[in-house]
Amino acid sequence: MRRVPGDVLVHLRRARDHIDRHFADELDLDELAAIARLSKFHFLRSFASVYGPTPLAYLGERRVERAQDLLRTTNLTVTEVCHAVGYSSLGSFSSRFREIVGETPSAFQARYAVSGAPRIPGCWVFMTGLVEKRADPGTGADGIPTTF
Repeated sequence: MRRVPGDVLVHLRRARDHIDRHFADELDLDELAAIARLSKFHFLRSFASVYGPTPLAYLGERRVERAQDLLRTTNLTVTEVCHAVGYSSLGSFSSRFREIVGETPSAFQARYAVSGAPRIPGCWVFMTGLVEKRADPGTGADGIPTTF
């Protein structure tokens, strides 16, 4: 890791904290650089230099960490967890999860289901706001299909 000036580090922390708080939102490099108040390319180089992964790789890691928590402690399906942590594609989510964790989300969930620990019902998770219920693509905000 390379040393960066203290004022740049403050800006990088602001962007990293934003990623940590808003991991389920659609975030892009331009938005994160604006939050850090740095040019896109300077932000990308500095973030990777200080924290290791690029900002979007860091975002993927945060999403997978949260997915692990949900798969371990709730009875949400893998698809529900995929959408709850900000992925729109189950295939992309599963590939990234396997790359980081070393097993598929289903295998990970099954391994913890065997341990017999009580699991939080999915309806309770959504009702209490532990995760946001996201509308499926092709549905309106009210959940009514917009395409047939």
